[in-house]
Amino acid sequence: MTSTPTSARRSKISPERVQEFYDAVLDQLREHGYEALTMEGVAARACCGKSTLYRQWKSKPQLVAAALRANRQGTLAAVDTGTLAGDLREAARIAAGTSGRDTRLTQALGHAVLSDEELQAALREALVEPELAAFDAMVARAVARGEIGPDHPAVEFLPAQLMGVLRIRPVLEGRYADADYLVRFVDAALLPSLGITP
Repeated sequence: MTSTPTSARRSKISPERVQEFYDAVLDQLREHGYEALTMEGVAARACCGKSTLYRQWKSKPQLVAAALRANRQGTLAAVDTGTLAGDLREAARIAAGTSGRDTRLTQALGHAVLSDEELQAALREALVEPELAAFDAMVARAVARGEIGPDHPAVEFLPAQLMGVLRIRPVLEGRYADADYLVRFVDAALLPSLGITP
C-alpha cells in the first residue's frame, strides 16, 4: 500500500509535537471557549505555521475533537470484567478518572456543541460513538451470558444515565463526580433498573 502525500506529511510530526498541538488547543479552549479559539491562536501558542495544523486536521472542529480524545485517560472499549455489574462499575471508574478535566472542557464548548453541526459530527465520531459502541459490547456480552434479556427496556438509557450524571453533578452540587459517587450511582440506580442485584 502506497503512502498518500497527506500520510507522508503526517509521519514527520512526532507524537510529542502532536501532543504540544493538543495542549495548545485545550489551553485555548479552557481560557477562551470554543468560539474564540482559532487555528491562528493555536499555531501561535504551539510555535508552528497555521498550514501545519490544516494539513493534519482539516478544520477547527476536527482538531478540537482530536485534542479532546487524546486528553481522555482510559477507554471503555477495554472493559470486560465478566459481568455487566462489573463492567458498569469499571466504566464508572474510568469516567470518573477525567471527570473534572472533561467536564470543564465540555462546558468550555458551550453553545457551539448545539449550534455547530461540524463540531457535533467531529465530537460524535471521536468521542461519543466509541463510548456507545463500548456500552453496546457490554450489553451484548451480558445478553449472551443470560444476565439480562435482549430487549430489556432500561438498556437504551445506560449511556445517557452514566454520562449524564457525570456532567450534571457539578451543576447540582458544585462537585465533580468522582469514582465513589459514580460507582454508588451504578449500584443504586443502574443495576436495579436492569433487575441486577448489586
